[in-house]
Formats: sequence, C-alpha cells, structure tokens
Amino acid sequence: MQPIFKQTIIQREKQLENMMLDKFFTILLSIFLLVPFISIGQTQTSEFTAKGGAPATYKKIKLDNKVAYLNSATGKVITKSEYLVKFGTNSQGADHGHDHEHEFDDFKYYWESDKVNPYKDVVVTTPFKIEFDQATFTHPVDHEIEVTSRYGRRKRRPHRGIDLNLVTGDNVRTVLPGKVRFVGYSSGHGKTVIVRHVNEIETVYAHLSDYKVKENDIVAEGQVIGLGGNTGRSTGSHLHLEVRYKGVCIHPEYVFNFDGSRTIRGSELWVSNAWKTPRFHSAYKKSEVTPLVSEEIAKAAEKAEPRFYKVRSGDTLGHIAMKHHLGVSEICKLNRIRKTSTLKIGQILKVR
Repeated sequence: MQPIFKQTIIQREKQLENMMLDKFFTILLSIFLLVPFISIGQTQTSEFTAKGGAPATYKKIKLDNKVAYLNSATGKVITKSEYLVKFGTNSQGADHGHDHEHEFDDFKYYWESDKVNPYKDVVVTTPFKIEFDQATFTHPVDHEIEVTSRYGRRKRRPHRGIDLNLVTGDNVRTVLPGKVRFVGYSSGHGKTVIVRHVNEIETVYAHLSDYKVKENDIVAEGQVIGLGGNTGRSTGSHLHLEVRYKGVCIHPEYVFNFDGSRTIRGSELWVSNAWKTPRFHSAYKKSEVTPLVSEEIAKAAEKAEPRFYKVRSGDTLGHIAMKHHLGVSEICKLNRIRKTSTLKIGQILKVR
C-alpha cells in the first residue's frame, strides 16, 4: 500500500471517530439537560390541536416535584393551572373535541354544585400539606387592601375568613385560576361564589351583590367573578374571603400575603392545628405568621401549641386546674382573669 493512500485512510478514520464522539457528547448533553425537569416513568401525553390549527403534543411531567405540561413542539413548559385555563372546556382557544379536564382529579370528587361544603363527611388530620404552582396571587379587590376583620375569635364566635372593605358594586376577582363549583345564596354568607383550584384549595367569596360567573366556568386568575355587596349576615358592605382545603377553613393570611407584595407564602405549606382553628387567633389583631415548610416542623409546632378547654355546667377554676394538672393561679395567668372571676358556660380557657 502506498504511504500517501495509507495516510489518507488513517485521516478518514480519525474524522469518523471525531464525528461519532461529537454525536455521542451531543446526545449525552441533551439527556443531562432534560433529566432534571422530566420524571421518567411519570409522563402522560395529551394530544390536541392548539389555537391556530397547528398540531401540538403536551406531556404531563414533574417539574420541581409538581405536575406541569411540556409542549414537545416548542419546549415550553406551563403549569397545571395554566393548562386548565388554556385548554379548559369553556376557555378561549380550547379544543372542544378533546376532554382535557380528565387530567385533573381535583374536579372529579366531591364536586357538588348545590352545597357550600361537600366535604362534611371527610376527616382531615393535621398536619396536612397544600401546594401551589405559582408564587403570586391577585388581590380580590381592585383598590388597596383594607382588612376590617381577621380570621379568629370574634365576640366569642369563630370567624373563619378575612373581611376586606369595599363598596357595593365593586369588582370581586378570583385570587387564583380555577373552576367555579358553587354559585348561589347561603343563609350566612349571602350571595356566594366558590372557586376550586388545581391544588384542591377552594376560595370562598361571600356577601356579593351580583354574580358574573356560573357553575363549571373555568376562570383565569384575576377574572371578575362577582360584585361586592352586603347580602347575608352582614352589617356593612365588604368581601368575606375564605380559604378551604377539603372543607377545612385555613387562616387566609397564613397562605396569602396581603402586605402589597401579593405573594403566596410558599410553594409547599404545612397546615398545623393552629392555622385551621380560629380560637388560636383574634379577629381584631394580625397574627404573626411563620410558614411551616416541612412535616417535621409542623409536627413540632403542633406539640408546642396551646391547649384550650370549653367551660361546662358545674365547672369551677379549681376543678379545671386539677383536671389539667395546673394550679388555679396558672389558669388565671394564662387567661388574664382573677380567682374570683365568674365562669360562663361555653367560655374558652387556655390550659397550656
């Protein structure tokens, strides 16, 4: 074999080897970039025709351990909430030939449009976790937030939401995207709209004067769902806003920051007994919020929570103190009362 011809063959082999190496490293780099975002074995594909007629395929993926959707044609990732609003059955640009809501278990169970609370038979134990796929929310009223009453004890009765000042006829907007489950009149809340969100949270908007949505509507974040009013058991025009998880009312300020930042306090929040029980808070005072970001922290917080006792017929301070292994003076100090104070049936006393 001629030396020149042999050298040419060797050079060609090296070129092929370099090409193969380049291709291998390109594939390896693609896998490296894709793996952190997509959980293998947990993808689910939903095909539809996007607005404008261009075919697209969305895959259900796990992004930061939360459900999201990857457009394989563009590489764009949208959240579960965005997917609902974009392709829900009454959304603009929705493909009505396909049922995209089969993706959401959130709207399959306890979906009763004639009940304010369809979860009455469900027992939710604490601590429990709630999740969000966005970092911010929209204020339910257009003007600056003015809180007139908070979640907590109010005249010895539980107040399970937050009251925001408004004028009758003001717009009321949904704080997050979701689907309208209830539109109707409640004896206490008056005209009410309830929106369920993809994280199984429901937000309740009460004392409205008019409705702007109907049951089963898909609503975008910030969409007007009603007008403010003074219906139901109310002494003046305001919005009563509740945050519920499977029927359990959570302190709204534990979830949403109403300081003007419009931030949600965490992508994952653990709810302890104190954040679902009004007697731990005062409706006249802002509660100090420390988000519980893990189950271990939430369990530790529950162990440190105060304990309460409801006074029954025949109870005395001495009897209550003995029952809870306390001295009468300790009971008095915890509740800022005197040893000679008269107890009332139904009165709540702190015993730890």
